Amino acid sequence: MELIDSLFPLGLSHYIIGGLLIGLGVSLLFVVTGLVGGASSVYSAVWSYCSKISFFQQEHYTKTRQWRLVYAAGLILGAFIWVSLPSSEVTITNVSWGQLALGGFLAGFGARLGNGCTSGHGICGMASLSLTSTLAVLVFLSAGMVTAQLVASLG
Repeated sequence: MELIDSLFPLGLSHYIIGGLLIGLGVSLLFVVTGLVGGASSVYSAVWSYCSKISFFQQEHYTKTRQWRLVYAAGLILGAFIWVSLPSSEVTITNVSWGQLALGGFLAGFGARLGNGCTSGHGICGMASLSLTSTLAVLVFLSAGMVTAQLVASLG
């Protein structure tokens, strides 16, 4: 129990509630529409509006970009609602808007390069017992742990 308290000093309840809500949301999306709710495809759908590159003009992106933008807006709205609650704790970052935008661009590009993001592979792919998604999540987690250790050792 001491290990859990040290890893999650603010408690586990909001992680459990968030995970259940995400699982319910992507399950509902899949059951009702047959669509997979990964977030990296939102990146390509947005680029399908701006770029004439053939990759972004695939029918898969151009025909689904409206619901993907609504999906992304829901993610942003959910975060806004959470920080608006009186009981929520908001963490402020010292990272500049430019660095955040660059990081978002690189993460979106990397997710597309990896044929999906952590939410698509971790939530939807693993739930459908995809070996590719399971391996992708293991790579994501391993890279994250190594990066965290490197950053911690530099600081």
